[in-house]
Amino acid sequence: MPTIKQSNFRLEPTKSFVDSSFFIDLTKIKLDQMKLDTSEREIFGIYDYTSAKLGSRPSISLNGISFQSISDVCESLPQNTCFITQGHLKNLNTLDEFKKIDKKTFLRNRALDIYSAIERKDVLWDPSILSQFSVISFADLKKYKFFYWFAFPLLHASFKTEKIHITKEDTRRYKKAICNLEIRQQVYIFEEGKEGIKIIPFSNLTKYINDCKKVTLLFIDTSKISNCASYVLGNLISALSVYGFSDVDIIIHHVGLSSDLESLIHFSIDNTYCVTDHVTGWERMADGRLGPKLANLGSLIDPVQLADQSVDLNLKLMRWRIAPKLDLDVIRNSRCLLLGSGTLGSYVARALLAWGVRKITFVDNGKVSFSNPVRQPLYTFEDCLDGGHNKAETAAECLKKIFPKVEAEGYTLDVPMAGHPIKNESAEKRDFEKLERLFDEHDTVFILMDSRETRWLPTVMGNAKGKIVIDAALGFDSYLVMRHGSIRLDVPLEQQQEGRLGCYFCNDVYAPSDSLSDRTLDQMCTVTRPGVAMMAASLAVELFVSILQHKDKQFAPHSIKGEETVLGCLPHQMRGFLHNFEILKLEAKNFKYCSACSTRVIEKYNEDGWEFVKNVLSDTHYLEDLVGLTEFHEEAEKVALALDLDDSDDSIL
Repeated sequence: MPTIKQSNFRLEPTKSFVDSSFFIDLTKIKLDQMKLDTSEREIFGIYDYTSAKLGSRPSISLNGISFQSISDVCESLPQNTCFITQGHLKNLNTLDEFKKIDKKTFLRNRALDIYSAIERKDVLWDPSILSQFSVISFADLKKYKFFYWFAFPLLHASFKTEKIHITKEDTRRYKKAICNLEIRQQVYIFEEGKEGIKIIPFSNLTKYINDCKKVTLLFIDTSKISNCASYVLGNLISALSVYGFSDVDIIIHHVGLSSDLESLIHFSIDNTYCVTDHVTGWERMADGRLGPKLANLGSLIDPVQLADQSVDLNLKLMRWRIAPKLDLDVIRNSRCLLLGSGTLGSYVARALLAWGVRKITFVDNGKVSFSNPVRQPLYTFEDCLDGGHNKAETAAECLKKIFPKVEAEGYTLDVPMAGHPIKNESAEKRDFEKLERLFDEHDTVFILMDSRETRWLPTVMGNAKGKIVIDAALGFDSYLVMRHGSIRLDVPLEQQQEGRLGCYFCNDVYAPSDSLSDRTLDQMCTVTRPGVAMMAASLAVELFVSILQHKDKQFAPHSIKGEETVLGCLPHQMRGFLHNFEILKLEAKNFKYCSACSTRVIEKYNEDGWEFVKNVLSDTHYLEDLVGLTEFHEEAEKVALALDLDDSDDSIL
């Protein structure tokens, strides 16, 4: 600290107060903007010089607005109550970096920044430069611990002080001038005029510098301690030393104190002393030792909010180093409808959560049985009791327990199935209308049922409504994961028959029929190697995410080159075989006579809705007649008969 003759006058260091909102905003900025960048970032601190209590040290506050622009900060704070000072934040990526940074060099460089501004005379127009600060920090975003250390650079001038007694008349004149002052900055000049004392901006110091006149200054102090002043006064004295002043009178004004004019100090400055020879300014801890502070917000932040931010953390870390162009928002904002809440549905839901999806809806008509929990991770033994809980609702409740911020819902309903006659039209129509509404409310549909005919109506709806449709099906040691080709809703149907990717039914020459009646026990259960469902579910979700990263989304062509999206290739189908651990990436164009995605089916669905579905359910031949499969079979039989005749002729010869 400077050498001061008068023992009861001293410079007070600043103490910092950092609100939790500052760290919350730092977390967001670190994840979304700064990432691994450790360059210094501009922030703002607030010195409130009106509300501090008597005897309090100067203190700077940082909160959520500290990261905003200076104009926004000024608008959000009441005038004539505080000073806004610029600072810089250097956030390190590891605790080791935070510990090893050269503190001495860092502080000296920040002090030299202030010294350069003094030399350029920038401080005359902006005295807040004298109170500039810096913060080094490390944010442990997994545990929500924030290590930080404030530096308030102080240039040390050589000076002596003497307290000056002022008359009651001068006191009255000074007080009158100060009472009429609208405080905008921390330093002003007192000037004698014909009408008495007036206060002028600090920028007018230039004429005093040029004429080497003695000057009287007004320093609005941010401390509330008599016979003391903020450390900023030390930087002001250093600036005056650089400008060649050797004798200066300064009134140290403590706003709100009755004795606010008792501190009129005369400073005798040694201009031969280099103010950059000695620099101090690191903030001390409460016990007086030099060291950083720790803010542990893990126990203070709402656990739900903490979980919300932590869920995105791993995804954003992935984007920092591996895939900087990865669009996480389009994934987060996707609304996913899962048709089937069994083994596939459970694993698909968990993978969607891991990718940050916030809206997941289940549809199922079953109840949790005792065989389910070991293969379906959203259920427990308790869910099997009392006849079994409804699968869809239980799955949604489980997701909320895993992550409370997810918007999860479950609906128990039967999906009308082709080949299954209507038994209760009002109930089946009600389920149809509910399913149709769910399709309208979601962007992506995962078809995860365990029978062929249950997939028909969702396939039709997905195409008719322009949704992303992901289909997954299991065998004993094999699986199919595919994305359905999509019809563009803004292009006439007749122009879209050829060329688009096919759906689940495009390889079939027969319409779906009843495959569920009269099944044996092994046919009623999903008999498959336990790992197959996990593999298929994860691939289904990864395929969905890759679709969202493509510029054409669900209209993207089949591709296996690996350059089509930020995550790599985008195949149409993946067929996996566990017996030899092989995955085939295949493409199949749509079938002209497809019973689910042909234009004739889509047109009829759009025209008649439930009536069309009812006809399909009531008449097993209706669908094949509609799309032309009946005629297709007849032509095929004629060709086969002709071939048989040719073969018989050959045998005769």
